[in-house]
Amino acid sequence: MLNKLLSNRLFVLYLAPFIIGAFSTLSFEPFNLTIVNFLILPIFFYFIILINKKSKSVYRKKPFKKNFFLFGLFFGFGFYLSGISWITNSLTFDDNFKILIPFALIIIPLFLGLFTGFTALLIGPYLKFDFASIIIFSGGLSLSDYLRAKLFTGFPWNLWAYSTSSADEILQILNISGLYLYNLLIITFFTLPVIIFFKIRIIKKLFYFFISALITLFIYIYGNYEINKNKKLIGANDQITYVKVISPNFDLKYGLSKKEIEKRLINLIRYSEPDKIKKTLFIWPEGVFSGYSFEEIKIFKNMIMDNFSKNHTIVFGANKLDPNSGNFFNSMFVINNKFEILQSYDKQKLVPFGEFLPFEKLLNHLGLKKITEGHGSFLRGDKNNILKINEMNILPLICYEIIFTDFIQKSDDNINLIINISEDGWFGNSIGPDQHFVKSIFRAIENNTFLLRSTNKGVSAIIDNKGNIIKKLNRNEAGNIEFDVPLIKSKKNKNDLIFFVVLITYLLVFFILRKKNAK
Repeated sequence: MLNKLLSNRLFVLYLAPFIIGAFSTLSFEPFNLTIVNFLILPIFFYFIILINKKSKSVYRKKPFKKNFFLFGLFFGFGFYLSGISWITNSLTFDDNFKILIPFALIIIPLFLGLFTGFTALLIGPYLKFDFASIIIFSGGLSLSDYLRAKLFTGFPWNLWAYSTSSADEILQILNISGLYLYNLLIITFFTLPVIIFFKIRIIKKLFYFFISALITLFIYIYGNYEINKNKKLIGANDQITYVKVISPNFDLKYGLSKKEIEKRLINLIRYSEPDKIKKTLFIWPEGVFSGYSFEEIKIFKNMIMDNFSKNHTIVFGANKLDPNSGNFFNSMFVINNKFEILQSYDKQKLVPFGEFLPFEKLLNHLGLKKITEGHGSFLRGDKNNILKINEMNILPLICYEIIFTDFIQKSDDNINLIINISEDGWFGNSIGPDQHFVKSIFRAIENNTFLLRSTNKGVSAIIDNKGNIIKKLNRNEAGNIEFDVPLIKSKKNKNDLIFFVVLITYLLVFFILRKKNAK
């Protein structure tokens, strides 16, 4: 039965890779079954070799290399269809966009699947059951993930690295390696079980597993040391800022009236529980004043003045008018108790269709607009504005921006805190909010700094510089969490050079091993 299936072109090139890719979602939040990747990637590897073996003798459809591409494409299709199906939820809030649900559900995963498709096409002919093949396979997949994160505005969602979000000690290497090198190492580690198929002595197989286990142990020991050392440093740190992160759990709703905005503000104040004497930094989420600009909500400034004092600073999200163009930014504001803008940041990474409409003039004629309420397509911020609050240099990230490690790399050398505000109501009850939250843990470790995350309908949290979740509010949970955040200087990997150095090293090792085996 099995041999019959493996000789069936439809099964091997379309159905099997789709199923394998779809199951990989179980390794990510909220399931966290990381162990499945020790099956997924070896099976991926095995099937590529099977295709290479059977293409000419069984499938008999030229060109034979196309089979590699089809397998990789449908693996990616399954991977993204199951992993990002939550995107369709955002299209249900406007009847005009419901027509795009099939597009979002099918076309987007197929497009993203092109990355794994071309990867399989390029590396497929070179794979054998040998260690050199593990090297080229891991390098190819990691490069594919890197390109996906960078090209066409970038979409670094569910990199294989993110499936290890619960491995606290292992994750500490992120501060040295950066995200993409760590992703390369993780892919290599997940692929190693394919060694069982190698026609080599058992003692050699055991040697490979021993070396990988030893490396893992060293990384674990290093991570454990860093975490324990950090606890002592934080305990001795007396430079602190008292913060309150608020999660209001408002319903995602279009066309809010001024009365409804006032009610939301009343609840935000209630959840904030301001103590006029205590110096406090309040973090409110993005999207709570949906469809309203900062100037439009200034009419409620008396409510801020009556409930907050000069000891208070508030961070929140709202739209900001650009006087030159008449268009708006999606912005983060820092205000005092008089509702005066102390500082602001304009979002740079905008969500296609959500915050801007590609080919806007054309699609407007078809009755389409961006999904978010209010003004036309948002303007894109043109620079990283480092916010300075209470002697802290703060890196602001709005919603979607938390998935991009680029902001960490390009930020000032002396970042003391990351603030991420988000509206996760767009995800609905899907797995999206959990996947979104995990990225925050990685950003905190990469930058070696505390991270404050305030969301509406998502996971709000205070995360320390080693990725430990100090306090959190689960999605659909309203209230506040508070903490004395210490002043910590960032220490991060600044660019992707180390990733490419190791990637080139992988390539050299591959050629050396192949040349050696050819003799």
